Amino acid sequence: MTDTNTRPGPLRQLMVMLYDILLLASALLLAAVVPVALNRGEAIEPGNPFFLLYLLMVSLFFYGWFWTHGGQTLGMRAWKVYLVGQTQVQVTWKQATIRFCVAILSLLSFGLGFIWQWLSKDQLSWHDLLSGTQLILHKPDKG
Repeated sequence: MTDTNTRPGPLRQLMVMLYDILLLASALLLAAVVPVALNRGEAIEPGNPFFLLYLLMVSLFFYGWFWTHGGQTLGMRAWKVYLVGQTQVQVTWKQATIRFCVAILSLLSFGLGFIWQWLSKDQLSWHDLLSGTQLILHKPDKG
């Protein structure tokens, strides 16, 4: 049996993102326990830049760990989507960090970085292009 790798469609990518956002929200809630405990159980001030940076680092670690260890978050695993280097090699921490940072910029620009993959002929998002990664849909061939 041989494998065929194609790009996942927009609906599948949205479902992966939704699944992963729910998991990330859980991880961030759990991670927030540490600074609150260190603050003697008091709430962290809204807009605290150190707390926001801490949550951003937790988010980077969440995605980076999954991407560099098997190329799949739990949402990607559920939807059979893999992240690989553009030469089909395992993703490095450098690539994961670049992908994470550019994906945030892609979202902040009203999703243009994500939409770009459906407008360009190479079908790569901004974060794919700048990090040297790509999403593939792993489908075993029948027969």
